[in-house]
Amino acid sequence: MSKWSGREAIIGWLFALPALLMYAVFVLLPFLLTIVYSFYKWNGTGPMTWVGLKNYVTVFQVPNLIGTVSNAFWLVIWFSFIPVGLGLVVASVIHRLATGRFGEIARTVLFLPQVIALVAAGIIWGWLFSLSGLVNQILKFIGLGAITRAWLGDFDWALSAVGIIGIWVLLGFCTVLLSTGISKIDPALFESARIDGASWFTEFFTITVPLLRHEVSVCLTVTVIAALAAFDIVYVATAGGPGNSTAVPGLQIYILAFTQRAVGLASALAVILMTLVIVVIIPIQRLSREESAQ
Repeated sequence: MSKWSGREAIIGWLFALPALLMYAVFVLLPFLLTIVYSFYKWNGTGPMTWVGLKNYVTVFQVPNLIGTVSNAFWLVIWFSFIPVGLGLVVASVIHRLATGRFGEIARTVLFLPQVIALVAAGIIWGWLFSLSGLVNQILKFIGLGAITRAWLGDFDWALSAVGIIGIWVLLGFCTVLLSTGISKIDPALFESARIDGASWFTEFFTITVPLLRHEVSVCLTVTVIAALAAFDIVYVATAGGPGNSTAVPGLQIYILAFTQRAVGLASALAVILMTLVIVVIIPIQRLSREESAQ
């Protein structure tokens, strides 16, 4: 029996070996090289010069570089907290009111932005937020023409406009995932609450939210990573402008490495970004495990 188990283990590892090799070559090796490059001054082609922690110090000293990190955390609110909160509400409303065929159609429509390429989404919203775009046309129609502007070109509103694009993209994902979680909750709990005369708000805060903590954790993990590692939407919609008001670490890493050829500095910023992602995600995952254990 033990011999057969050992043979099964070997066969399993052989099946997994191609995937492990691909992961090691295309993920682990670049990750280790990024850490190594972060300690050097290098233009990507010539000789490397050891500078120790100087690249990391530079990231924290240059306002334009450290500012990208604060922009990324601002996007966390738009890309993560708002889609997850709205997703909870929408999923609960669909579960309570939009059952059957209509509920399926609602979830499908909300999920459509998730299957659209982010580059295409950035282009579309660039048109919508332009000075003569649909957003401003609607504002003029309802009598708010005084506040119209080129939203993606405004220093004060550009980052929030990018955040709205993120909400549009990620809301469907959160809604569908949370709807699936609600469908796993014992229907008797909702029936009992309704028999007792519980309102939607009572049902939402006493049944839906407490029993969806694992799904909420997954949504937060995915959306927080999407916010901190944002690149596609920002690059297409604003290219980091106006000025550096929408610059994020992912975009700045690209500019440093491929435009300014400061590979060491770009690697240091990449390592800092990776560290921030881990620091933010681990507490979310730990909280989810603790709730599951209870």
